[in-house]
Amino acid sequence: MTRAGGWLTAVGLFVVSFCVLYANVLVKLTSDWAHDDNYSHGFFVVPLALYFAWKRRERLAAAAVRPGSLGLVVILGSISMLLAGLLGAELFLSRVSMIGVIAGTVLFVFGWQHLRLLAFPLAFLLLMIPIPAIIFNQIAFPLQLLASRFGETVLYAFGIPVLREGNVIVLANTSLEVAQACSGIRSLVSLLTLGIVYGYFIDRRASFRIVLAAATVPVAILTNGIRVAATGVAAHFYGAQAAEGILHESAGIIVFAVAFALLFLLAGVLRVLWPDRSRDRSPLPALATP
Repeated sequence: MTRAGGWLTAVGLFVVSFCVLYANVLVKLTSDWAHDDNYSHGFFVVPLALYFAWKRRERLAAAAVRPGSLGLVVILGSISMLLAGLLGAELFLSRVSMIGVIAGTVLFVFGWQHLRLLAFPLAFLLLMIPIPAIIFNQIAFPLQLLASRFGETVLYAFGIPVLREGNVIVLANTSLEVAQACSGIRSLVSLLTLGIVYGYFIDRRASFRIVLAAATVPVAILTNGIRVAATGVAAHFYGAQAAEGILHESAGIIVFAVAFALLFLLAGVLRVLWPDRSRDRSPLPALATP
């Protein structure tokens, strides 16, 4: 058997073993992507992570292979997390352990240099894993209150009589509840993923990418607040039906498109005000270095 054939066999055995070990976890995770709108972007995360790894193929091939015994510890620790997650019905632990097993295998077989090169694709995989409910609720509720307060302020500025009670906006002819689904966390998670991917393709500086990804948080909060305010204005003039059904769903799509447009505009402004000076000193194209 040739060396290439041996590597292919080893990779094949790893993939088969991984799929057998995590079959139930993968099935449930895929089901969550299909049925939970907050994480429907999960279907795109794995292909993108594979693409990011593929872009590093030349540097991975040139990197020295120095297997690290610590990788075996990481693998065993990750499998322990899987068992703890399965026994305790804790989905987050069992799902994170998948990334741990992959990282530990890279470290054990190839070494630290390969793991460092693959750090971004592996970290990107975390975006496919739903946040634990206890953390999700801790984030969603403050966002509900923030969106409600923003909507109340805008309605008051428009001269519309309004009273806010927690996450409920009381108008003269109806009441609007800013539910968890309207908290903006759905667009926040999706926009964060989109911001990371967009930043990767337009600029090679890690600092720029971090700033752009961080900017998705205020952009998502702002646009969702505008959505709540616009819904309140529509409900005031046209009744409760303006905040229900297809009009409400369409507003969500439009607001996400506006959020991405703002992110696109912000990225352009940042690149003008904060140009990549290293491009003037390097013959490499901008996307050559992740």
